[in-house]
Amino acid sequence: MEAPPVTVMPVTGGAINMMEYLLQGSVLDQALDSLLHRLRGLCDNIEPETFADHELVYLLKGQQGQPFLLRARRSLSHPTAPWHLRYLGQPEVGDKSRHALVRNCVDVAASHSLPDFLNEMGFRMDHEFVAKGHVFRKGAMKVVVSKLSRVLVPGNTENTEQLSLSSLVELSVLAPAGQDTVSEDMRAFAEQLKPLVHLEKIDPKKHT
Repeated sequence: MEAPPVTVMPVTGGAINMMEYLLQGSVLDQALDSLLHRLRGLCDNIEPETFADHELVYLLKGQQGQPFLLRARRSLSHPTAPWHLRYLGQPEVGDKSRHALVRNCVDVAASHSLPDFLNEMGFRMDHEFVAKGHVFRKGAMKVVVSKLSRVLVPGNTENTEQLSLSSLVELSVLAPAGQDTVSEDMRAFAEQLKPLVHLEKIDPKKHT
């Protein structure tokens, strides 16, 4: 059977090489309300977005080296919205004094036939999860606070189990390559969230 047609279009537009600058941490459930209150005070004076997303992680194993990984995400609260396909590159070694993790990021919107298309291309789903939470913004910075749950029955997002008694906190900025000064702003902002959450430069290769 031929793969169904899939439409893919860049979210950011153009062909600019965008980099993701990232700091991560976690907050215990009992401190979550205090963190959300602080973020409302520190971030832009707009109501934070809430989201409920279903993410599927696909792998394409090659002859050698690391498998190629893509992330497909859809909104559970807005079922008619486009899917999102995301590629995250390997973290840059670069300057050890840089305050944030830096990696290449490609994010595109796609049609609802994306999972079928990926399967036909040879990708296989490795795991899936549901993320629910809030998105805050402070200028170019984005703070995502999300509760992660594993999907117990493949494809059934109603049957989930929470992964932990804490929420994931991610502070990120998308910027063209070479804009390393943004990591200074991120570090300064992260300091204001202590001791509720300690945001750090975490290398995902050391946690796999």
